[in-house]
Amino acid sequence: MGTLTEKLELIGEKARKNLAAKDAAREKSLKLCREVLRYSTNAIRAVHRGEYEDGQNMLASARLLLKDLDKALSKHQELFDAGYVYNAQKEYVEGCITHALISGGDFPDPDELSVSYASYLNGMGEAVGELRRHLLDCTRKGEISRCEELLSIMDDVYGVLVTIDFPDAVTGGLRRTTDIVRGILERTRGDLTVSLRQRALEQRLDSFNKRLGPSPEPEKPPRRGRRKGGD
Repeated sequence: MGTLTEKLELIGEKARKNLAAKDAAREKSLKLCREVLRYSTNAIRAVHRGEYEDGQNMLASARLLLKDLDKALSKHQELFDAGYVYNAQKEYVEGCITHALISGGDFPDPDELSVSYASYLNGMGEAVGELRRHLLDCTRKGEISRCEELLSIMDDVYGVLVTIDFPDAVTGGLRRTTDIVRGILERTRGDLTVSLRQRALEQRLDSFNKRLGPSPEPEKPPRRGRRKGGD
């Protein structure tokens, strides 16, 4: 009986040490993931402000944190499947792709970013929303050729995502992301079409007005003098 008791105590002690180490790794990884999200989100904001170097520096900081995350979870691989790790990787991917497509950099590869393919594909899909925002900014500036280029990129991204046909448990809910991308793409195409038609109409009206020449000034009515006398 004493032998069984000692064995159970030994098992309990090993379990406590293992779970304590896992809990410590989890707490550390949560903190790291929050920082990755913060840097990645701020990098996207910097890109939209045209501060590409600042955005790149923030993404570099996020990448270092992800490396620390890999070390923190190296002995607890099961924690990599936690939702907060997936969200951090996805936001980082979104930041990297948004920066590359708007600043004109090289499109990042998932292996170069050291993230899971599920988080990469979903991050790529969410970057389409940032491209729409940039496209609308370009529309207001009248940069039509750039708008058409961005729309083509968005269409290409959707063309890839729609071919990934696997269960959501494998892709991290990619089907929903793809549906959202399709909706963004349709709205953006409609907005751009309306803008192009309005721009063409304005150009035709301007051309027509130029052919008519300047409008004649309206004739001023004759000035009536004041009557003298008893009136």
